Amino acid sequence: MIQIQTEQQFREAISSDQPTVVKFYTSWCPDCKRVNTFIDDVMANHTEYQWFDLNGEDLPDVSEECQVMGVPSLLIFKNGKKIAHLHSRFAKTRPEIEAFLETRESKTI
Repeated sequence: MIQIQTEQQFREAISSDQPTVVKFYTSWCPDCKRVNTFIDDVMANHTEYQWFDLNGEDLPDVSEECQVMGVPSLLIFKNGKKIAHLHSRFAKTRPEIEAFLETRESKTI
């Protein structure tokens, strides 16, 4: 997963016509650390997406703009527009994340 460190990198990442997942996290979040234990397998099963990490504390303006109110949160972008948002409440387990991505596939691609 590619780490986004600047707002410019974020804008470039989400501007693709290929669907892009941005995982918002913080360094102190225990649920974010748990997601990291299985996210590589999820990524391997969903290669139709580009994958990025963004520490919400490092880019609070981006988090606010994207309406990220909790972490971890997964957002899908295409052509610079947010097309899906898995809120932190539902982004804590592999089955939740897999179900979110699978329901988005037919609508995203």
